[in-house]
Amino acid sequence: MASAITHAFISIPLGKTVFSSEMTWRFWALSIFCSVIPDIDTLGFFRGTFYGSFWGHRGFTHSLFFAFFLSLAVVWLGFKDDSPFSTPRWKLWLFFFPLTCSHGILDAMTGGGYGVAFFSPFDPTRYSLPWTPLRISPLGLRSFFSPWGKEVMVNEIGWVWIPSLLVWSGARIFRFMNSRILSRMVQEFKE
Repeated sequence: MASAITHAFISIPLGKTVFSSEMTWRFWALSIFCSVIPDIDTLGFFRGTFYGSFWGHRGFTHSLFFAFFLSLAVVWLGFKDDSPFSTPRWKLWLFFFPLTCSHGILDAMTGGGYGVAFFSPFDPTRYSLPWTPLRISPLGLRSFFSPWGKEVMVNEIGWVWIPSLLVWSGARIFRFMNSRILSRMVQEFKE
């Protein structure tokens, strides 16, 4: 699995890429929640849940089905008191669903484990992507702050953090250039 830090990190550049307006603290907290919560299944390791089972790691909570309903619940419960001028709920759902799916995709990019049950509960088959550049992150805190954890973070910075920051930067440049072109067109229209 990718590290929890990288799962949480990915929500920020993705959110800033999708939404150009200033978003609330609640939006950012729920973004991080959606990107990290599929790993709640790691609690099964302490309860004796078999890794490849329905509730095992990278099982149901990593599925598209889970992401679909989690993102619906997050939008319905987290944004029901928004003002009429806030971001429409369907746009929020279109962000939270792929964000939650990103967890399974990142985990499927690691070279270990049984893969990810993307189609659970309908199909228990676990899938890994053919390209697996990410190292498997240690689970425990002590293991994470070891040479292995350092190697994982350096690997994830190169394969996930930098590319996502480049996408965000590209989106900012595009928006800036687009606004300049639009303002120039408006100026010419007024003359």
